[in-house]
This record gives sequence, structure tokens and C-alpha cells, in this order.
Amino acid sequence: VQLQASGGGLVQAGGSLKLSCSVSGRTFGNYAMGWFRQPPGKEREFVAAINWGGGSRYYLDSVKGRFDISRDNAKNTGYLQLSSLKPEDTALYYCAVRESIVASRRSHEYDYWGQGTQVTVSS
Repeated sequence: VQLQASGGGLVQAGGSLKLSCSVSGRTFGNYAMGWFRQPPGKEREFVAAINWGGGSRYYLDSVKGRFDISRDNAKNTGYLQLSSLKPEDTALYYCAVRESIVASRRSHEYDYWGQGTQVTVSS
């Protein structure tokens, strides 16, 4: 299974970006998807997660109301819309999937990871 994250870039504070995560390879059934990020010099942290059906979504408190996670199962692609960006959102953003329909905030519960896409927010 391969995950390809894209859509990162350099943006000014208050701006927006839309990250995409394309899933390909062996079909293993339905899966939940999560997004995590690793700021410079810090540990990786949970950002958002969505279950298989899209009805359950979870967010890091500091991004609630600014970020929106979604997915298109027909396209095997997930998305993370980033709005009202702040310099503290600067990080390498990773997408991940787990072999379960239930979303999780725990990184160790994810089975496959993408390579990351860099988001840099200037002040």
C-alpha cells in the first residue's frame, strides 16, 4: 500500500492550503484515515482523523474550526483543508491509514504512512 501526500507549500498567515492523500496498491478493505504533523524540532502530533464512512471526524483542539478533513472513497483519496493558517501550523504533514473503519487519534494504530508534505506559514 502506498500513500502519496501532496498540496503543501509556503503561505502567509491567514491563508489556506488543501492537502491531498492518494492511496494505492493492495486493496485491503475499508480503512480510516488520519493526518499528523511534525513541527520543526518537535514530536509528531495528531491533527485530524476520519472514519471510513466520513461521519465521524476528530480534530486537534488548536485546529478545530480552521481545518476540515474529508475523503472521496471512490477516488481512494483523502483531504485536509487548512484555513486561517498560523505560523505555529508550520510542520511536515503526514497522512496515514489504518485497517479499520474506526478513526483514531493514536499514531501507533495506523498501519501505512505517506512521505509527508511540508507546510510553511510565514508571519
